[in-house]
Amino acid sequence: MRPAGRDASGINVGGRAGRRRERGRQKMRSAVFYGKHDLRIEEHEMPSVGPEDVLIRVKACGVCGTDVHIYEGDKGAAEVTPPTILGHEFSGIVEGVGEAVMDYRPGDRVCVDPNCYCGACTPCRSGVAHYCEHMVGYGTTVNGGFAEYCAVNERQVYRLGERTSFEQGAMAEPVACCLHGIDMCRIQPGSQAVVIGGGMIGLLMLQLAKLEGVAKVALLEPVEEKRLVAAKLGADVCIDPLQEDVEKELQKAGFTWVNTVIECVGRPATIEQAIHIAGNKAVVMMFGLTKPDETISVKPFEIFRKELELKASYINPYTQKRALDLIDTGRLDVSSMVCGTCGLEKLEEILSSPQVRTRGKYIVCP
Repeated sequence: MRPAGRDASGINVGGRAGRRRERGRQKMRSAVFYGKHDLRIEEHEMPSVGPEDVLIRVKACGVCGTDVHIYEGDKGAAEVTPPTILGHEFSGIVEGVGEAVMDYRPGDRVCVDPNCYCGACTPCRSGVAHYCEHMVGYGTTVNGGFAEYCAVNERQVYRLGERTSFEQGAMAEPVACCLHGIDMCRIQPGSQAVVIGGGMIGLLMLQLAKLEGVAKVALLEPVEEKRLVAAKLGADVCIDPLQEDVEKELQKAGFTWVNTVIECVGRPATIEQAIHIAGNKAVVMMFGLTKPDETISVKPFEIFRKELELKASYINPYTQKRALDLIDTGRLDVSSMVCGTCGLEKLEEILSSPQVRTRGKYIVCP
C-alpha cells in the first residue's frame, strides 16, 4: 500500500498538479529550442518526477544573455543538445515531490539553482564543484523553466523569503553568479570601481560593489534609460562611452585610481577598454560572456607595467542562499532593471531582437 497523498509512482500529488495528473493531463506549454534561431512554443510531455525530485509549477523565468547565446547557435556556459526547453532563472510553487523528498511539500514557494553537481568527480571532491565533470544544468543540459512545469533535484531548490516575489526569486540565479564574480574582485572598502554595461548584470554589480564598500563607482552605458536607473541605484557618475571622453569624465568625477573594473557587456572592445582604464594593481573582471571564438588585443607591456590581474567568473558555486538573503532583506534591488513580464509567445522576439533587449530585463511568466 502506498502512502496517502501519493500516486503509484510515489509522487506526492497534493495541490493543483495532483488534480491535473488525476485528470490525465500529459502535456504542458513549453518553449523548446531545436537549433539556431529555431524556438517553438508547443505542447510538451510533462516532466517525469524521480524519487528525489521536486515538481515546480513555474511562475517566473528570466531571459538571460546565455539564452541569447544559445538561440544564436553559440556555446553558453554548458552544451545544449536540441530539442531542449531553455530557461535557467526560475521560481515557482511546489506541486509535487518524489517519495524520498523530506524538506519540501506542495505549496512551498521556491526558486532553483540550475547547476547540479555530482559530488563525486575530481573537481567536486577538490572544492571546485562548478567544474563538475557530470554537471546537470536545468535549462541547458536538461529541460528548464520556459515551461509550465519543471522537475528538479531537491538539492537545487531554495525557499523564497516572505518578502520575495516570484519575479524577484527568479533573479536569485543571476545575483548568485554576480556574487561569485564580486568575491573574486577582492574589493577593499574605500576603493574605486568602474562597471561597464548597464544591463541587469551591470546594475547588480554596481550595487554589490557599493555593498563591498567602494568609495566611488562609475557606470559606462550608452542607453540613457539605463544610466538613469544606475543613478537611482547609487552610481556616483554615469558616462555615455559613445558620446563622452571616458577618461576625462572619470577624472572630473574624482576617479584618481581605479582599483576594479567589471566588464559586463561581453564584447572585445569593452574588454579592451576595461584593461585600458584600470589603474595600477587593479583587478579587471571579464564578467560578460563573449562569443566563443572572439579574441581581444592585449599589450602585455600594459599588463606588466600596471601589474593588472585579469579575471573571469564562471557560474555560481555556493552563492544561491546569499543571493536570496540579499534580495529578501531589500539590500539588493532586482526589480528596477526589469522592463516587463510576458508570456512564452513573446520569448523568441526577445531572444532575436537586440532592440527589444535594450529596454531592460524581461521575465517570462508561463
